[in-house]
Order: sequence, then structure tokens, then C-alpha cells
Amino acid sequence: MVIQPKVRGFICTNAHPVGCAANVQQQIDYVKRGGPIAGGPRRVLVIGASTGYGLASRITSAFGCGAGTLGVFFEKEPIERRPGTAGYYNTAAMQRAARAEGRYAQGINGDAFSDAVKAQVVDKLKRELGPVDLVVYSIAAPRRTDPRTGITYTSALKPIGAPFTMRGINTDSLVVEETTVEPATEEEIAHTIKVMGGEDWEWWMQLLQHEGLLAEGCKTTAYTYIGKEMTWPLYGHAAIGMAKRDLDRAAVAIGKQLQGIGGECRVSVLKALVTQASSAIPIMPLYISILYKIMKEEGTHEGCIEQIQGLFARQLYGSARELDEAGRLRMDAKELRDDVQARVKALWETVTTGNVDQLTDLKGYKEEFLKLFGFGIPGVDYSADVDPVVQL
Repeated sequence: MVIQPKVRGFICTNAHPVGCAANVQQQIDYVKRGGPIAGGPRRVLVIGASTGYGLASRITSAFGCGAGTLGVFFEKEPIERRPGTAGYYNTAAMQRAARAEGRYAQGINGDAFSDAVKAQVVDKLKRELGPVDLVVYSIAAPRRTDPRTGITYTSALKPIGAPFTMRGINTDSLVVEETTVEPATEEEIAHTIKVMGGEDWEWWMQLLQHEGLLAEGCKTTAYTYIGKEMTWPLYGHAAIGMAKRDLDRAAVAIGKQLQGIGGECRVSVLKALVTQASSAIPIMPLYISILYKIMKEEGTHEGCIEQIQGLFARQLYGSARELDEAGRLRMDAKELRDDVQARVKALWETVTTGNVDQLTDLKGYKEEFLKLFGFGIPGVDYSADVDPVVQL
């Protein structure tokens, strides 16, 4: 079939297998150009491994560190009449490339929050890969079913305390408009913490250690975004922000748990990027479009793979660590510089529908968004007939 992008709001409802593979190969090539990462992991579990920062972590582990990797993801498989999701095609391409170089690369497709998937991971590690020396937790899900209670929780993208009126861009009409978001209720805050907080990360680490599947000196990290004044009302100081505080709480608890094996637990703070998750947060598309313009002009812009390769080489396994007061690893310093944020704010207050293309990098945002789904990749013939069915 010929596959063209079908975009609705902040999601693209289809994906291109050849384009996704080309996108993955670009990331592999970048990591290889960076050279081997000294002291990197040899056996890696990535929970949330198929898109964005999780995918970049798996690619960096395999092609920068030479590691065997097990990825956990929740993606729709293709059938003859319907393409699979981008994450499915990304995973197939990554695993195919790793295996071609003789590395272990397997995946488990299912709900990482569930006990069933956790049991599958334990079984697979025991039979095939062995104890891991790095666990990356990179789940961005809108809802979670607690396997111990059966209750399903849904996260809320809402401020706390008072309504928040913000400027944003309608990703369908490309109109710059104001939107008011009502504050989260106490129940919505609690639900957001259950979905996006650190409880599930804790459960994973407790289970892996109980089963003897954490190697001596094992490291684990979970990814977060904090931002600054511009995004705080709907992010850092909102329901999501409360969940991120719970992630910090979990990191401390996991760190204590790992002391007996000489392990380490860190939250890693990354910069704002176009991802499937960030596109769903109302303030982020316009903020990122402005930020991209400024950072590209300065030559400081980085994408997912640049951020993660740098995190591994300089901070997780390097000596150039940037730690904040909470002990988090920080990869967002260039975004949060006062002069950069001042330029973002100045553009934010003057951008309109009529000048959005001139004052922001909306074009770059849209290109990066489509690239997530395998579209707009140079060298790919999108008029060609392709087979949507690809094996993992």
C-alpha cells in the first residue's frame, strides 16, 4: 500500500515502515559517530523503549556501548490492510540493525504497568540476557491500571489552585489562540501521580532485585522535564509537576534499595523536544516552536538522540556531571539559560497567527512531528508501494 500521513490534532494515526527505519538509522549513525562510550552498560532493560527518549536510550546502549538490550513497549502491530504504529516500526528497525551486528535485541509488546508483562521480562532475562546493569524507565502513558487493585487512573494536564489562561497554537488550524484550563481536582492530582509518578518504577526495581536480575553496580534512571517560568503553570507547578515530585521521591527510595549492590538511581532532566507525549500538552507546541528557533540560531539545539548520547557519555558514565540540589542529572541547562528564556518570553508575547511562521520555527516543529511517524525523511519514496507487515 501507499502510506501517507493522517494527522489529527496532536497525533498522527498512521506510520511509514520505511521512513521509521530510516529515522532509526539516522540515530544509529549519530551514535556511531560519537564513538564507544567508556564504561557503558553491557545488558540493558529499557521500559518504554519504542519512541522518543526511550528509543534513543536503546539505540545509544546498543550502538554506543555495545550492549544487549531488552525493550518493553506497548504498540499496535501491523496487518495487511493497516500499518502498525511508529513505535512498532522503530523497534523492528532497531532490533534488526542490532542483530545484524551480533547483539542481543529482543522486545516484549504489552502493558508495562501490568504484572503479566513484568513476569515476561523476568522470565526472558533469566533465560536469555541475565542480570542487567542499566534500567531505563521512560514511560509516557495517559492512563494506568494498577494491577494490585484493578483501578484504572487517568492523568490530567491541568494547573493547580486556579484556572490558567495560556497562549498556544491549534495544531489542526495552526491558529494562535488563548485557552483557559480549569484547575485539577484533588482526585485528578492523585490520579496523575498514580500514572506519571514513581510507583511503577519502584515496583519494577523491587521485582528485578528480588529475582536477582540487577547486576552489581547497576544504574537506573527515569526521565523527566522540569522547564522554567514559561511552562510552570501547566507543567512544573501543575498536576504533572506533582507526579514529577513523586518521581524524585521514588528515586531516593530506589537509591537506598540499590546500596547493597553498589548501585545508583538518578532522575535525568532532559530538554523540551517534539515527542508524542509533549505534543499532547497544550502549551508545548508553541513553546517548542519558539525555543527551536532560538536554539537553532545559537547552534545549541539538540534532538532526542543528541540528548541521550550526551547523557550516557558525559553524565551516566562520564565525569562531566551536572547535578542539581535534588541530585538529578541535568541535560537542560542550555534551554533554561536566562537569556534564552527571556528571548522565548519576548517572542511568546508578540506571536500571532499572522506572524507565527516568521517568529517561530513552526516549520521545524511540524517536520519533527511528522518524522516521529516516519514521514518527511530524505531519501524515502513516499509514493512507492510498501508492505506494512514487518516482523519484530
